Amino acid sequence: MLTVGDRFPDFALTAVTSADKDTAFEDVTLATYDGKWKVVFFWPKDFTFVCPTEIVGFGELEREFADRDTQLLGASVDSEFVHLAWRQHHADLTTSPFPWLSDIKRELSEALGILDKGAGVPLRATFIVDQDNIIQWVGVNGLNVGRNPKEVLRVLDALQTDELCPCNWEKGQATL
Repeated sequence: MLTVGDRFPDFALTAVTSADKDTAFEDVTLATYDGKWKVVFFWPKDFTFVCPTEIVGFGELEREFADRDTQLLGASVDSEFVHLAWRQHHADLTTSPFPWLSDIKRELSEALGILDKGAGVPLRATFIVDQDNIIQWVGVNGLNVGRNPKEVLRVLDALQTDELCPCNWEKGQATL
């Protein structure tokens, strides 16, 4: 699995950016987000139970990520058409404010080394990637346990200080 200090792999994927079938699809690459920090998080499958809670949780914080010049990106190995159908049929996901990447060929998931060996779907992996596309933080949960988007935002804040941050440091507190 790629980790801190590794370069995030280049990708060219279709993203779903809305629930409107006429405007939902957009081709994106890593270069689409040049010069920005990125938080890329993977979920195992669409139309499941834990995944929408995470998507909603990140979506609720999307403005805060954007205020930190950070692009939030969600991803799974479902097709862009399945992503669109899920957005259209799950009330909590209809207005999700960030792109959902379709890694249907599993190329990005494989390059990152995050596919569950038994299920063949991505683990709940989260990557904070700096503006130079270097991975600065990785968090990985198994298939059954959701992650904490507020903790990802806290870590992003700490990384962007470029200072030493003690345990449980929060934005606005003194660094070391």
